[in-house]
Amino acid sequence: MQPVLNIEDIKRVEVELTRVGVSVSELMHRAGYAAAQEVLELEGAKSVAVLCGMGNNGGDGWVAADALLARGLKVQAVCPMDPDQISGDLARQVAQAAVKAGVPVTVGPSRDELDEVLDEADVVLDCMLGTGFHGEVRAPFDIWIECVNASGCRVVSVDVPSGLSAQTGQAGSACVVADLTVTMLALKPGLLADDGRDVCGAIVVAPLSEQTERLCVEADPVAWRTDLADYRDVMVETSASVDKFTRGSVLVVGGSSRFPGAPIMAARAAARMGAGYVTLAVPQAIAAVCQTHLLEIPVVGLPCDVEGVLTADAAERVVKMARSASAVLVGPGMRVSGGTVAVVSALLRSEAPLVIDADGLNCLSRLTEGRLFDFPELTRRDAPLILTPHRGELGRLTGRAEVPPSSLSEQLECARQIVWSDGGSEIVVASKGSATGCVSVDQAVLPKPGPAALATAGSGDVLSGMMASYLAQVGGQSENLPLMAALVCEIHGYAGTVAAERLGSRGVMACDLIDSIGLAADAIEERAALAGLEDASEGQQA
Repeated sequence: MQPVLNIEDIKRVEVELTRVGVSVSELMHRAGYAAAQEVLELEGAKSVAVLCGMGNNGGDGWVAADALLARGLKVQAVCPMDPDQISGDLARQVAQAAVKAGVPVTVGPSRDELDEVLDEADVVLDCMLGTGFHGEVRAPFDIWIECVNASGCRVVSVDVPSGLSAQTGQAGSACVVADLTVTMLALKPGLLADDGRDVCGAIVVAPLSEQTERLCVEADPVAWRTDLADYRDVMVETSASVDKFTRGSVLVVGGSSRFPGAPIMAARAAARMGAGYVTLAVPQAIAAVCQTHLLEIPVVGLPCDVEGVLTADAAERVVKMARSASAVLVGPGMRVSGGTVAVVSALLRSEAPLVIDADGLNCLSRLTEGRLFDFPELTRRDAPLILTPHRGELGRLTGRAEVPPSSLSEQLECARQIVWSDGGSEIVVASKGSATGCVSVDQAVLPKPGPAALATAGSGDVLSGMMASYLAQVGGQSENLPLMAALVCEIHGYAGTVAAERLGSRGVMACDLIDSIGLAADAIEERAALAGLEDASEGQQA
């Protein structure tokens, strides 16, 4: 797994590197050389426009420009001011050194002049604004960014695309759209979520020092980005000597007269994910309708009111059914009422491995008055508990209903409030957004996100059914519950990719994801196994 560090933690790693003998000047030179190397590896790169800001990010650009010129490329640096007038001592020194080495400079160009520079380039090295940027882009960089994005050149951004907050993933009024981002030392949360997903392109991490890995770990990463090989230890072993019971049984509880489709999709997804036996428990008012859509899955009708919502009388029956299930999912389409709150509460007191989604989470919010972290006794249990909130639901659980988390960093912070108040190892919050973080007491794991095709009604119901299914298949036991949850999220994401390839990114509906689960699971597990073999081979060679 790759560490993901907040910007403040990155600064602390830089300080620690200076203490072990890597000076700030050396770090800048290594960063510039790393950026230059990525440009050199681009096919057909012959002419490079290096757009330098006035800080250390610009300093990286001057070093890169010098290195590229030395390797025989045509280089044109662009700077808002004369290099001799740059205020930062180190940035000024490397700029002056680059000019002395023969790097030509265009100072304070007009829009037309900048367009002419870009017309002659086939690669742009973006070193305008670094990780310290936030807010709105100011002149002249707002105009420069517009010109870069309109140029048609391949764009390599140094550390972060200019105009993007490396912490929040939110773009300013103007933002470079890069083909490649060379980020220094470690991944930052803003590169992996929200606008960052659209503008970073491929991401390469340049560690810059042999000590970086150790120092990043010691800095207590805000999260860890998964690699496929990481999933080997949590994958369900396939065997021919199984039956429907040894593959795990799932109980899905949810639904209402208003939302009968959500539990149907969750149940189908649980079956497609590999559970040997799935049972759907819904209000009696919709049981017959649900059964017509589920030939392979038995449907049980539960007590409900005139609006087709579960009553408190359903709680005892649900708990009894849960005793024979390997895992239980509660929440899809259930609505929030006194009866559904009673059902969720009863399941929390049970010993069944439990996934809570959708209205099950909203029931928790009502039960705790929107402050789940103040009621750790509700979630503290011996059996696994996985919560799967999107940002809105997460906000309702953590006292932020009016201002839900708007970034990956805030998602992780809210999720940690819940798991840290619980304090146990059996709870995971799979916080969904443009990036998903699977957060436990010990760590936060970031699976690689799926495509935009996943942003469709019912997609979350499919994920929750898949999550309960995999939990059932491991027998409700996993030594690394957040990593298992991340694996399910990654399979869900790849199912979106498979469906989009078949139907187009705009044509995918949740039911299409279900039909792609099996193929996606096989592909991810096969790739994870191959990645593991490659890692083992590299280890032997080393």
